[in-house]
This record gives sequence, C-alpha cells and structure tokens, in this order.
Amino acid sequence: MNVNQYLDSTYLKTPEQANISEEETKQNVIALTEEAIANNFKLVMIRPNYVSLAKEIITKANSEVVVGTVIGFHEGTYSIEDKLKEAQKAIDDGADELDFVINYNAFIEEKINLIKSEVFKGTKLGLENNKVVKWIIEIAALTNDQIITITQLIRDVVLDNFGEENAENVFVKSSTGFYKTTDGKPNGATFEGMQLIVENAKPLQAKAAGGVRNYEDAVKMINMGVTRIGTSSAKAITDGKQTETNY
Repeated sequence: MNVNQYLDSTYLKTPEQANISEEETKQNVIALTEEAIANNFKLVMIRPNYVSLAKEIITKANSEVVVGTVIGFHEGTYSIEDKLKEAQKAIDDGADELDFVINYNAFIEEKINLIKSEVFKGTKLGLENNKVVKWIIEIAALTNDQIITITQLIRDVVLDNFGEENAENVFVKSSTGFYKTTDGKPNGATFEGMQLIVENAKPLQAKAAGGVRNYEDAVKMINMGVTRIGTSSAKAITDGKQTETNY
C-alpha cells in the first residue's frame, strides 16, 4: 500500500521544547516541507507562526502538499474567542487545515454546552473558509466511555449544523503528542482508541496522531478506517523503518 497520501508530516516542537534556536527551528520546518514535497505526503503540520513560510515553499514548488496547523495547542484550554482568533490568523496566512485542540478538561468536567459551542464555532469558521477542520480530543486523558461520548458529540454537532455533505471535511483526531502520561502509558493513538473514534465519528473522518511508528502500523490503522496519520517520522514509515518517537 502507498501510504504517503495518508500522512500528515509533523513538526510541532517549540525552540524551547527542542532546546534549539529559533533559526534551527525554522530550518527544521523548511526541511520538513521540502521532504513532504519530495515524497508527495498529504500535508505538513506545523505551528501557526510557520504557516506562511511553508505555504511559500510549497507554492514555489508547484506542489499539491497542503499546510495544516494547530489551534489552542497543546492544552486546549484557550477560550473559544482566542482559538477563533488564532484560527483566523492561520487562515489569513494560508493554512489549508486547522487542527483544534478541544477543551477536553472542560469536557471531563461535564461542561458540555461549552464543548458544543466550541465545536460549532470552530467548525463554522473553517468550513466557511473552505478549510478542513480536525478536533483533537486527547485520548490519553479520557476513558473509553469518554472517547465514545466526545466523538459522538462532535459528530452530532457537525451533522446537525452543517449536514452530512460537510462530513468529509471534519475529523476527530486522537492526540496532540504532548500529553504527559504516567506508568509508561501511550500518549498518542492506540489501535483500541482509534477503533472507538472510527466507529463513533462516522461519517466524519478519523486521524491517528502519535504512536504510529512503522509502515505495518500505518497500514493497520488505514485498514481500520483511519484516513489520516500524523507523524514526525513520515519518511521513516514510508521507508519501512521503525521509529521510537512519541509523535
């Protein structure tokens, strides 16, 4: 199977997190973008401040690679207004896809109306601007029952307000890759978690992020119904190599 068009090639570390300079981070984004173009990956996923840079490189190369960015990353606790402001700036800079971190802490606290409002407003902004919208639910922070409930909530808000005709442009996404777990538990996509998302998001799409470390796992995810995989090791996966990175 050619998995390249399922891959969102990702670099989301800040200079502080990677313990490198701003210039080195910029060079990493450039290298990621050029690698995605050379290998015909679906998308480059980068922080909002690098959207215009990646878009410029892709446009100059006359490539079909699209640009995605994260909104409310990585805690998801930003206000709805701040998330919408960040999303609008990303749209203005040329982003094609917006990966919102849902306020999963508010969901755990059963602030369901807040979650419904966030999903409605964020999805509306994206769809009105012809963008793909993904909702990161951070499965490592949730029980299986909570994964099912929040996935169904997102699905129902989208279908009730935007119709099944827009379902293909909205995803439920597993993870940020930055959540801190205990006892060595996975902080990204698992087969069990993705099965729950796939089953309960339909007809919305499903994105597995973090934890897909080799070609075989990628194929298994795709065969389960996952339509996008976020990874910082896209080239290693397509080359059939094993990677140990968390994302």
